[in-house]
Parts: sequence; C-alpha cells; structure tokens
Amino acid sequence: MFRVRVNKIESIRDVDGNLGKRIELIEEREVLGNNFVMRPQTDEAKMIQDVLQAVQQQMPMFQPKQQMAIPKIILFLTEQEYDSFGITFDVNQVYEVALANQSIKFTKV
Repeated sequence: MFRVRVNKIESIRDVDGNLGKRIELIEEREVLGNNFVMRPQTDEAKMIQDVLQAVQQQMPMFQPKQQMAIPKIILFLTEQEYDSFGITFDVNQVYEVALANQSIKFTKV
C-alpha cells in the first residue's frame, strides 16, 4: 500500500476524438533527513543561525522540504470511464492505493 496525491488533471481527447481526462498521481514519501542539531561555536555563527531560523519560520518557501514527490500513476480516462470509475479526483487530494488480486483500490485519506 502507498499514498498518492492528485497532482494534475487535464482535459484530453482520445484517438477517436472522445473527451476525457488525464489524471496525474504522484507518490508521497517522507524524506529522512539529518536530525542532529549543530551548535554554533562563535557568537557570529549563532546570530546567523538565529536569523536563518527566523527567515524559515516567516517564509515557508525557505523551509527544507519534508516530503518528496515521485510520479507514480497517470490515468487516461474517457468521460464515460471516469464516470463509471466512481471517484471524483480533486487536485491535492490524497489517496491510499492498494494493489491486490490484479486490481487497484483507491481509498480517500
């Protein structure tokens, strides 16, 4: 079992010209980083560390990434296939995916 997040949904036409959807699902995994804390030796280094921590707290774009996204599944479905699939995919929605007995099962998280 693994988790995926809906990254992108696009409208497409298949080879017969039927309208459909391209649904891109990416795998989410926790990245194990270094959990040790370095203690600065000088006052200048401590001040720089404090400033960097303040910037990271105020601006999320400067925070280290804790998750890594890996492309996992891309679905190409016609409108009829999408309707019969029984799942309404939304961008950023997370699903658990189970592979068993030659089938794929999506469970909304």
